[in-house]
Amino acid sequence: MDIQRLEDNIRGKLNNFPAKTRRVAEYILGNAPELAFHSITETAEKLAVSRAQLVRVARMLGFDGYADLKNSLQKRLLNQVIPSASDNVPDDTSDIALRLCRLEKSNLDETYRNFSDNAENVRKFCSSALSSDAIYCMGWGISSLPAEWLYTRFAELGLKSVLMRRGSLSLLEQARGIGENDMLIVCELPSYVIEVTEAASQISERGTTVVAITDSGAAPVCQYSDIQFYVSDDSPLFGSSLIGSMFAVHVLTSILAKEMGNEGKRALEEQRDGLNDERVYYPSFGLRY
Repeated sequence: MDIQRLEDNIRGKLNNFPAKTRRVAEYILGNAPELAFHSITETAEKLAVSRAQLVRVARMLGFDGYADLKNSLQKRLLNQVIPSASDNVPDDTSDIALRLCRLEKSNLDETYRNFSDNAENVRKFCSSALSSDAIYCMGWGISSLPAEWLYTRFAELGLKSVLMRRGSLSLLEQARGIGENDMLIVCELPSYVIEVTEAASQISERGTTVVAITDSGAAPVCQYSDIQFYVSDDSPLFGSSLIGSMFAVHVLTSILAKEMGNEGKRALEEQRDGLNDERVYYPSFGLRY
């Protein structure tokens, strides 16, 4: 049973469950990633129920027991995080370009749908960005690319931004200077990084607004974020596609520029004027910003 079928199964039975059973089922419905990797004792203590109660609920949902439920969730979540790339590679290379184009269009469509259903989080994102003392953009490996683009977009808009990525200082060391009036945006595509999660956890504890741009609610960083934007990153090769995350960066910063009003307009005009520096650009080929 995959997670979607499990959630549908729970929703269909909720109204017929006793109060305590319903509370456990609702927790499973909203916390599958956490449930999958916590022991039965940890979950029982968190919900203030017995381990026997968890076993009963698992059986009511169609599993042999709690261990069967947990194993099913783990397999499904790990398959989302670490898919077998070879399963998706086209056999016939003659149509690989067409198939990749279709896949990337699907990534864009799915990311667009996620944004369409997430208007409130877009509003919160803009509000937090405009009220923060500084905006920190964090990424590791391939995820540092959308993080760096976020950083440059904020700088172009005249907002104080800081790029965090592994270098001479660890992310945990860089995180020490982030305060509660700042904002952290974490770009995190698979494979998920322990240090990224630990840094986000420490920063979240200070009351800093944490935004996650990731592919799934299974990403560990989600449990420490206040706002999540999900992007599709399906790719048969090279791990993850960046089309969805780059699209998200473009959309979020474009909306933010519009929300900034005259300040945003002035910042972009200054950026456009920089293109007139003939020491850098060829004006005869046309200038565009």
